[in-house]
Amino acid sequence: MEKRISYAVLTISTRSSAGKREDTSGPALCDLVKQHLGDVICHKILPDEKAVISSELIKICDQMTPDIIFTLGGTGLAPSDVTPEATEHVIEKTVPGISEAMRMWSLEKTNRAMLSRGISGVRKQTLIINMPGSEKAVKECYELVQPVLRHAVELIHEQVKDCGR
Repeated sequence: MEKRISYAVLTISTRSSAGKREDTSGPALCDLVKQHLGDVICHKILPDEKAVISSELIKICDQMTPDIIFTLGGTGLAPSDVTPEATEHVIEKTVPGISEAMRMWSLEKTNRAMLSRGISGVRKQTLIINMPGSEKAVKECYELVQPVLRHAVELIHEQVKDCGR
């Protein structure tokens, strides 16, 4: 039996964190993760503040040690969109292919995808992936990345079996 992958989901939205707007993308992603036999060990809503986001990413990576953290939102061009900068501050290794693939996939649906600045990377044993904030975009991006997540976690944990390549 394969090891279950553990996840943390952080919705980045000042309005949602203040209770002024319902977070629909976070619960939608948590449901998708559970459908694929993942364990959501943490789901939080944070304001669009670089220091808060960075601090929470460090805390979750270092103390809760999930295999993957998804951040949802804060990847656009608005002055308050600081999720990529907060993520860049805490990762030790970038994984640009994930973010590039999500942008290319999303561009097939909307030309606004080229405005996304989300990044992906690894801190210690945790893969961090910035996703857009809308529920629709989160579902689409998860559909794209889900098939490679187990392999990514195995690589991070050096548990890859020789596949003859």
